[in-house]
Amino acid sequence: MKFFDKPDIHDGESLDAFYKKLLDQIPDLIFKMIWTGKDHYSIVFASETVNEIYELTVEEFTYNTELFFTDRILQEDIKGFVRSLEASKKTLTNWDYEFRVQLPKKGLRWMRVSAKPELDKDKSVSFYGRVNDITDQKEQEAKLMLSEQRFKYALKAASEGIWDWDMTTNMVYFSPQSMKILGKEEKEAIYPNTFWVSRVHPDDMETYQKIKNDHLKKKTAVYESIYRVMTDQGKYRWVLSRGRAMHFDDKTKPVRAIGTLKDITQLKEKEMELGNTIDIIGSQNNRLSNFAHIVSHNLRSHAGNLKMLLDIFKGASDEEREELLKHLEGISDGLWITISHLKELVAIQSEIKIVRENLNLRHYLKNILTILHNEITKHGVTIEVNIPLDVTVNYNPAYLESILLNFTTNAIKYSSPERKPMVSYDFEIIDGKKVLTVSDNGLGIDLKRHKNSLFGMYKTFHKNRNSRGIGLFITKNQVEAMGGKIEVFSEVNKGTAFKIYFDEED
Repeated sequence: MKFFDKPDIHDGESLDAFYKKLLDQIPDLIFKMIWTGKDHYSIVFASETVNEIYELTVEEFTYNTELFFTDRILQEDIKGFVRSLEASKKTLTNWDYEFRVQLPKKGLRWMRVSAKPELDKDKSVSFYGRVNDITDQKEQEAKLMLSEQRFKYALKAASEGIWDWDMTTNMVYFSPQSMKILGKEEKEAIYPNTFWVSRVHPDDMETYQKIKNDHLKKKTAVYESIYRVMTDQGKYRWVLSRGRAMHFDDKTKPVRAIGTLKDITQLKEKEMELGNTIDIIGSQNNRLSNFAHIVSHNLRSHAGNLKMLLDIFKGASDEEREELLKHLEGISDGLWITISHLKELVAIQSEIKIVRENLNLRHYLKNILTILHNEITKHGVTIEVNIPLDVTVNYNPAYLESILLNFTTNAIKYSSPERKPMVSYDFEIIDGKKVLTVSDNGLGIDLKRHKNSLFGMYKTFHKNRNSRGIGLFITKNQVEAMGGKIEVFSEVNKGTAFKIYFDEED
């Protein structure tokens, strides 16, 4: 089957008609131009579209070559136009040039001339070519360029870089701003993906890989990750990377991902400063709260013992009064020490760091036992101290006194009526840490029931009219404020043991 019959080349009229119809379908200006020597050019053929392209008739265009060369072309583009034509003529290479013209009706337009030169037998050069209007293309290019410039300026103003990962080659394009983040010269570059991954901080690597892989598996619509990268100067900087995988292959695997990079180091530093400030405020609030509780709790113990001695003193004999005065002197000394410590605490409440001293643990325990002598005697409590004489802890004096006082008074207060009370103080080293264990054989605590509320404020676990539920709360806060921790072991009707871990190694 034949769709077209070959035209009869001997039928000149038919062939001319065929070519005319063919040219009519081409929107470009088709021309033939001949250089015959020196600066003489003549246009020997032009298609009818010259009227649309150049706003000239065929006769005008072919008769007056100057209309093509100079009259319509903008003055700034004439030299380049002629220079490109001369170069093509001399080298017999394709003539290709873009230029502007000023037309009577359409105004300023962009044109492109493309022609192939051929050397004729008479040494003349014939150009077979076309001219097409590229104004729309140029306007789109200008808009695109303007858009790209705006985007680049916006990214630069926002200190954001661009990355473009080609997963088929595993190569990544990095914009100048991306390179600047790494402390490199501010110019675009292309590196293997490993170039960037190898710079991710080891502590951030697991999260970085998970977020990236989740996005590549389409688990997230947008990729967003915050992590640290190593600069050429050997320092880590925080970056926020956002992007999106695109251009998926037939197997739904991404073949390309594009995104941005932003240096957020200053933001993270401010965030950490804010976090530290919040911690400091929280620490100060805790210490203020501890101070208030120490005043309430410790002075109450001293005042209670003092009142009890004075009540006994009223009905005592002279010999008994002499003995009571000795105990009264001990309580007075203990009260003075406590007040001194509280005065010191008031002075340091505005300080960030809690004052520490090397304190002899056994000496401080002895002071507490002296303060509580009457209570111990009244309840017939047996005291066992298994602390070497030379053991010291780096602690705040008021806190250590409060902790020992709380645990001892609790052991006495919640002793069992079924057996002789006993309180034991044992020192040991556990995993290199100094540990004091205060244990008793008292009522014990149901840990299954009260484990989560054991150290809560105003939480009590036994029916005792003197219980206020702040002792363990105070103690836990003080131990943790000093960087330590408390462990508790208890069994109902058998006793309780508290392990106080000090924040220092032996």
